[in-house]
Amino acid sequence: MIRAENIVKKFGDDIILKGISTTFERGKTNLVIGRSGSGKTVMLKCLVGLHTPDSGNIYFEDREIHDMSDDEKRKLREDTGMLFQGGALFDSMNIEENVMFPLRMFTKKSRPEKLARVNEVLKRVDLENVNKKYPSEISGGMKKRVSIARAIVNKPKYLFCDEPNSGLDPKTASLIDNMILEITKENNITTIVVTHDMNSVMEIGEKIVFLKDGKLVWEGSKHIIFQTDNKDVTNFVYSSDLFKKIRDIQLKG
Repeated sequence: MIRAENIVKKFGDDIILKGISTTFERGKTNLVIGRSGSGKTVMLKCLVGLHTPDSGNIYFEDREIHDMSDDEKRKLREDTGMLFQGGALFDSMNIEENVMFPLRMFTKKSRPEKLARVNEVLKRVDLENVNKKYPSEISGGMKKRVSIARAIVNKPKYLFCDEPNSGLDPKTASLIDNMILEITKENNITTIVVTHDMNSVMEIGEKIVFLKDGKLVWEGSKHIIFQTDNKDVTNFVYSSDLFKKIRDIQLKG
C-alpha cells in the first residue's frame, strides 16, 4: 500500500499539486487520470521519488519515505518497478541485457541465476527467444512487453506505469492493460498507472483517482465512474474517444 497525505509540489511560483491525499491499494490497479496539465505525471514522480514534495508525506506500508534510512531507501528502490511512457530501453543493449539491468544493479545473483530470471519474465510476457535481438529490431508492442519484463524482473512490491499504452493500436493497448492487471494480481503488487485513456479505465480501473488543476476532485472505480454527478469527471468521460464510439454504436443501432 502507498499513502499520500496532503502532497504539495511547486515549480517556481506554479503550484502543480495542491494538497493531494489518497491511498493506493495493494493487489489492485490504481489509475491516476485527468486531462493534460492536471498534475498526473508530477504526482507519479513524487511517489517514485524523482520529485520531492514541498510539503506533505508519502508512506510505503505505513513507513514515511523521509524517515527511511539510506539502506531502507535502497531496498525501496529495489522493490519498485517502473514502466516508462516511451519504454526507455537501452538501444545499445539487447533484450536480454535490458531486462537483466535491474538484477545487475540490485542483486548479487550469479549470471546463470540472472539469466534464468530473465527468461522467466520474458516467457511471462510471451516473448521467448528474443534475447539477442535489439530494441530497434522489434515492434512497439514488443518493446512495451520487454519494458514490463524489466519492470518486474526484481519481483517488485510497487509498480509504476506512465502512459503504458501511448502510441499503441487498440488491440495491443488492451493486451498491455490486461497484462498489467494479471501481473498485479499474480504478485499482489501495488500498481499505479497514469493514463488519460478511457479504454484503460474501463479495462483495469479498480481504483481511479481523478485530478484536475492539481487537485483530487473524485475517486472511485470503473463500476461507478459513469454514475457520478461530478461534472469534471463526466466532462472528461463523455469527451473521450471511447464514449464517442459507444454513442455512435447506439445511434446506428
